[in-house]
Amino acid sequence: MQTPDAKRRSVLAALAMLPLACTLRAAPARALATRNVPSTGEVLPRVGLGTWITFNVGDDPAARDARAEVLRNFFAAGGRLVDSSPMYGSSQEVIGHALRSIGRLRTLFAADKVWSADGDDGPEQIERSRRRWAVPRFDLLQVHNLLAWQDHLPTLFAMKAAGQLRYVGITTSHGRRHREMEKIMTTQPIDFVQFTYNPVDREAEARLLPLAQARGIAVIANRPFQQGQLLERLAGRRLPSWAGEIDCTSWAQFVLKFIISHPAVTCAIPATTRVDHVLENLDAAAGRLPDQALRARMAAAVAGR
Repeated sequence: MQTPDAKRRSVLAALAMLPLACTLRAAPARALATRNVPSTGEVLPRVGLGTWITFNVGDDPAARDARAEVLRNFFAAGGRLVDSSPMYGSSQEVIGHALRSIGRLRTLFAADKVWSADGDDGPEQIERSRRRWAVPRFDLLQVHNLLAWQDHLPTLFAMKAAGQLRYVGITTSHGRRHREMEKIMTTQPIDFVQFTYNPVDREAEARLLPLAQARGIAVIANRPFQQGQLLERLAGRRLPSWAGEIDCTSWAQFVLKFIISHPAVTCAIPATTRVDHVLENLDAAAGRLPDQALRARMAAAVAGR
């Protein structure tokens, strides 16, 4: 559920008013680093796209078209996984508008969530979300913030068994409810987990990330930029000179490369309103990635040590 860095997204209003012809068109330049989904071996690029806040633009035609350009360039540059939720205001409808504008894409990996305290409401909410996205089915459905997971997981498993869904997952954020997530990861046959992980929020390294590796569960890292606050804090600092060793040109790429280089992380999902930033984020999955020793150095650099 990531929101973008305020400074990086300060031109949102101006961008929304630009005609589509003026926005960038992405062309795949470098191959993106990928990871396999452990339960199937399916290959996913290590950087995806979140839609919390950024795609919640209501009925504003210019803003909707601007988000369509973000998605168009995301896919053209090799992106696949797009994550949303019924909790995210109008984001699902805006995704649907964008997908209709772009045309149906076989490469899309559609990840959404069920978010209801009443398990009986789950199927209707899921179908409503599917219609908003305008997709035949979701690739991944996740129980959002573990809300009523005991009720929703059986529904999702049944959908998967019936061929109406490909993967089942659970989510949390802000470092909350990790013990409960551990229990579910240990006892339920889920395919994906989603939780917060970045160079500052590293609690998941202690138990969740190793457990995901041991259990063969794919990991989506949310809040990579701490809703933009992390990049805002780093904005006044010079990028370390050795960042070039891993093909980093910005703090955003530096942070993302730290996250996606963890061996248990399948994909990070930064959110953005801008074409140049979605391309910058995806480029973090291109070029060299850090080894374990350099990752420790990166964490120290972000912490200011």
